[in-house]
Amino acid sequence: MESMLPILTLGLLVTGLCPVVLCDPGTILSRENQTFEDKTTHVDSSRLASSNIDFALSLYKQLALKTPNKNVIFSPVSISTALAFVSLGAHGTTQTEILEGLKFNLTEISEAEIHQSFQHLLHLLNQPSDQLQLSMSNAMFLHEHLNLLEKFKEDAQALYGAEAFNTNFQDTATTETLINDYVKKKTQGKIVDLVSNLDPHTVMMLVNCIFFKAKWQSPFDPQDTYKSKFRVSKRKTVNIPMMNIEDLTTPYFRDEELSCTVVELKYTGNASALFILPDEGKMEEVEAMLLPETLTRWRQSLQPRLIHELYLPKFSISSNYNLKDVLPQLGIKEVFSQQADLSGITKDQNVMVSQVVHKAQIDVAELGTEAAAATGVKMVPMSGRLGPLTILLFDRPFLTIIVSKEQQDILFLGKVFNPKEA
Repeated sequence: MESMLPILTLGLLVTGLCPVVLCDPGTILSRENQTFEDKTTHVDSSRLASSNIDFALSLYKQLALKTPNKNVIFSPVSISTALAFVSLGAHGTTQTEILEGLKFNLTEISEAEIHQSFQHLLHLLNQPSDQLQLSMSNAMFLHEHLNLLEKFKEDAQALYGAEAFNTNFQDTATTETLINDYVKKKTQGKIVDLVSNLDPHTVMMLVNCIFFKAKWQSPFDPQDTYKSKFRVSKRKTVNIPMMNIEDLTTPYFRDEELSCTVVELKYTGNASALFILPDEGKMEEVEAMLLPETLTRWRQSLQPRLIHELYLPKFSISSNYNLKDVLPQLGIKEVFSQQADLSGITKDQNVMVSQVVHKAQIDVAELGTEAAAATGVKMVPMSGRLGPLTILLFDRPFLTIIVSKEQQDILFLGKVFNPKEA
């Protein structure tokens, strides 16, 4: 066993909470890092957002392909931030694969600019707001005898605001408790047991947490929520609580080209949710066309429209992925092998990444949420109202996208295939 290569584990955590749960202000970057804005105002945020969106949609396709008849939910910005953090200590092909896998064109943007962009993004995401709660944090759990290179330690703190904790990974029970307690605290008890069965050969674990909680600008009335059927497939329906709201004016677009309907619901503060509802039998076609240019076209085509009735399921879904099986499909391979070059982290020994764990949870409720949902249009006559009515009924699988309006980054991306499956 002595010949085994020491391993670095990447833990990625994302959580979204109902409005009744409060966010921990401790997840905001430490005060010493709040000068980031002064140092990074020159950063081109649009370039980072463009790469992050490309990565998000590419990763979604891989996850949807892996579990075609399951819910999908993840935070692209959490995963890309954590992988960029790892690339700080990578060299050669290992570094190139990570950054190109994150959809950066390395002939157009330098490594330094990439890290400065993420530094700027973290600063923006961690801005205190009395309208919504959004924060991201990074932490390093290090084997007590691991000597980090001073440059990596300094860059990890300055660029990614990373806290460092020493532990003994051979005492797996104590280390798991340390990591899980950190995660539990950052998520106000929402996520427990992020890690289990830790490999005692682990020498380092990186954890990224993102927390989002927001209220709808136009909330649903809980008294109007009723039991309804959701059509998972032609042969299967499930009973779910269905929220509804009447006479809502909100951005809307009917995409005849892709046979789907797109609607935007806004949160208080600087975020909104896109809901994409494919027509019957069109989900796979819409998923295949999930490209940056498609998302751009949807955003540019949205126009305010009166929705006479909007119906959206109330649901809570979660995911737990080991992305080691998925990231190689995006070209990120060497970091998981014995050829990995992470010599920028430590000179003590060679290390490789053993797994990339990502856990997500989203709760969608009447007052607010952190998820997006999709929309369908029916025109039906109704007594007491004149002219055709626009009714949006989310009663079959739909896509969800939550966007930070300022940075245009995708905070959460997923598919609600069965809202009854937690």
